[in-house]
Amino acid sequence: MIRYLVSGTTLAALMAGTAFAQQPAPTMAPRPAAQTEARGATAPALPATQKLFADYIAANKMPGIVGVIGRGDAPPAVIADGKLGDEPGAAMTDADSLWRVYSMTKPITAMAAMILIEEGKIGLDQKVSDFIPAFKYMKVQVSPDSLVALPATHAMTIRQLLTHTAGLGYTIITKGPLLKAYEDAGITPFTSDAKSEAQMRLKRPATLEAFANKVATLPLIAEPGTRWSYSIGLDVMGRVIEVASKMPFDRFLETRIFKPLKMKSTYFTVPQADARRLATGYAILGANRVPLDPAATSVYLQKPSFPYGGAGLVMSAGDYDRFLHMLQNGGTLDGKRILKPATVALAMSNLLPLGVVYPGAVSATGGTTNPQGFGAGGSVTLYDAPGGPAKGTYGWGGAAGTIAWVDPVNKVRATIMVNYLPSDKYPLRADATRAIYADLAPVLAKR
Repeated sequence: MIRYLVSGTTLAALMAGTAFAQQPAPTMAPRPAAQTEARGATAPALPATQKLFADYIAANKMPGIVGVIGRGDAPPAVIADGKLGDEPGAAMTDADSLWRVYSMTKPITAMAAMILIEEGKIGLDQKVSDFIPAFKYMKVQVSPDSLVALPATHAMTIRQLLTHTAGLGYTIITKGPLLKAYEDAGITPFTSDAKSEAQMRLKRPATLEAFANKVATLPLIAEPGTRWSYSIGLDVMGRVIEVASKMPFDRFLETRIFKPLKMKSTYFTVPQADARRLATGYAILGANRVPLDPAATSVYLQKPSFPYGGAGLVMSAGDYDRFLHMLQNGGTLDGKRILKPATVALAMSNLLPLGVVYPGAVSATGGTTNPQGFGAGGSVTLYDAPGGPAKGTYGWGGAAGTIAWVDPVNKVRATIMVNYLPSDKYPLRADATRAIYADLAPVLAKR
């Protein structure tokens, strides 16, 4: 399950290393879960969620966990338990702790695209080749067993990049000769650990422009607009955003989203001074919790090859909550408007091309567990869940177990941060959703 984030040699070394293989994960004395912020009367009380987190830590399933849960415009509750790592001296978790959010980067990239759609600089159904000419003449793989390909009969569009229906692949799901072609071409827009990163940089394109142009040389797995398949679409979207905005992708995010929302703990490269706030990234191998990316020497302290719009950010739970709060409020937070309400509603609606169905979350990545469609960079629930998320709940998760969603009907949002692979080792996504709605049931019933 973790081959897509850890190179074969790294994983083999982890599994073979006697220092790890013969050692169970360290036992930690649990500390009482604490609402480290928002203790005022207006913050939601969340005893079931607090107990869930405490039980996970007491069972030593992870070193630490943080949840930021908000309702309306009241201060959010911050529930934190455990530490940032098993290493001696690791700090306790809190709302400002830093976590690898991996694919939770995708909704942020998607909303950046929606800003440009709102401004008329990008069209939702505009051709990708209008921004990246290399995508004008794409080919489609004839069979998964071969790289033989025929010219595509449909042009790839922005909608398709946003909804994983463009026909692009991903090293976490692509198989056969196309997977090898992706790896040989360095189409690996993510960072996991220093050893894997050194190998990937030997082949990975050095800029976002070069990456997008290289992607365009490879066959598609399906005709654009005909199939949902998890993909590098949001990474390619980063290049579209650069071209349309005439601004580097990371600077656009900083200027148009992070600074206005006061997201001061969101990075593609973690400053050395903030390494103490960074969680250690783990791989869980059998009964062992193995440090894959120790915080003090994390690969995220190095600048990436280019900003990865699909999996590149390190963030605090507090910052991600501010992003969700903006969406919950229809595009505005603390007087700063990022998007118009109609644009947010569009982004969090089912944007799938006609006839295409979203088959469900990839390895516990999606935001909720009831039937879903797909919006701009995240899943969208299609029906109300009794005692759970309402129709229109939007969210996504990350490869290291992180979870985030916003329920605009109930004006509820949640961000939960952990850092271990594989993400579906524990049913945290489903457990946390149930606990949060159980805690909020008395309040929501009064609406």
